[in-house]
Amino acid sequence: MTKGNSTKITDELYQYVLAHNPPLDDVQRGLVATTYEKFPQSAGMQSAQEQGPLLAFLVRLTGARHIVEVGTFTGFSALSMAQALPADGRLIACDVSEEWTAYGREAWEAAGVADRIDLRIAPALDTLRAMPAQEHIDLAYVDADKQSQILYWEELVPRLRPGGLIVTDNTLFHGTVLDGSPESRGASVHAFNEHVAADSRMESVLLAISDGLTLSRKR
Repeated sequence: MTKGNSTKITDELYQYVLAHNPPLDDVQRGLVATTYEKFPQSAGMQSAQEQGPLLAFLVRLTGARHIVEVGTFTGFSALSMAQALPADGRLIACDVSEEWTAYGREAWEAAGVADRIDLRIAPALDTLRAMPAQEHIDLAYVDADKQSQILYWEELVPRLRPGGLIVTDNTLFHGTVLDGSPESRGASVHAFNEHVAADSRMESVLLAISDGLTLSRKR
């Protein structure tokens, strides 16, 4: 089967996309710039700039009040989602790095949303397993180590309310999901994609946004 869209996203076309999305505010732009300045070798772990407005849009669209983020890095995605939450909404952010998330804390304070974000520095599986077992999560964003994605999924799905949403980043993983070798960098992501597609509890779509973004809604 051939693909139906042959649009190549050039640098100029990418800038056009950004120009026609909701603009990042000063705090968001500052955090993106700081991430690339302080962590040039790791900055690719930051969610793409166009994903900030998209995540905020999904928070508003779902009416989310309880969000869980697995993998926070320097805090851009958490900032974007927290800004879209109502004042009494809460986001639990899971990460293992005090160094990276310190920049997020500063940005959250500057944006006035620090009181909406509960940062938990610990292995994400420990944090997820300590959460109430009942269905209470409205939206989850997963952007962490790819080897553990299925484990994160299996902790999140039972805790997700009906109609709730899981957003998973990097589900094309630089195209390596097609490598085929069990030793390839994309093998874990491919296994996750197969797991998601076979899960009858959820309905999912994999989109060619940035490095691949999968949206999964609980039935």
